[in-house]
Amino acid sequence: MESFYYTSDNGVVLKIKAVPNSSKNEICGLLEGSLKVKIKAPAVENKANDELVKFFAKILKLPKSAVTLKSGATSKIKSLYIEGCTIDKIKDVCANIIS
Repeated sequence: MESFYYTSDNGVVLKIKAVPNSSKNEICGLLEGSLKVKIKAPAVENKANDELVKFFAKILKLPKSAVTLKSGATSKIKSLYIEGCTIDKIKDVCANIIS
């Protein structure tokens, strides 16, 4: 199974499968080598991307500036770079989902 993350520079890159227009923001689990994430915002005018960045900054207790959309701005498959984060921190936050 392909990993949904890799370490890069001073952080972690996550492969995300985004599902916009959901009832709430939540990490749902692993799907085809990606972390499936539901996002409340619609996929128009970059709203879902902005909400995805804010969501990960909030759950990881990092400043919004530490989370960057690396690729996939117009795709459901996205890469997020999270500066100053470790995979252990990601696993702690998602323990019940990605165990």
